[in-house]
Amino acid sequence: MFFFQEGFTYRNFLLDVLTIFFFVVWFWLIITVASDLFRRHDVSGWVKAIWVIGWIIFPFIFMLAYLILHGRGMAERNLQRAQQARDELRSVVGFSIADEIEKLGRLKQAGSISDAEFARLRARLVQ
Repeated sequence: MFFFQEGFTYRNFLLDVLTIFFFVVWFWLIITVASDLFRRHDVSGWVKAIWVIGWIIFPFIFMLAYLILHGRGMAERNLQRAQQARDELRSVVGFSIADEIEKLGRLKQAGSISDAEFARLRARLVQ
């Protein structure tokens, strides 16, 4: 505690900034992991309750355990959610690949994009 007896120093400022950084990262992890857990449909309510109780009793151990055990699955579920949101947005907006390729063709004819850019963008759309 002798750091804080010095008053406001650069070292105390850095410690405060570092503490705030870890505090923010901790809350970000809690929100990310909890949102992943509660969005899952393959886990029962009892298992979710056990994870939450574990986070309350041993927060660091259970948070790291969840990240280690389910980290890959979290990434895959986030990717699936992003793809689903993108597809829903495209259906609402009326996005069609044929329309976009037609727009690219007009840009190519106007000279706005080169043949290489046209081929790259067209391949990206077809994927």
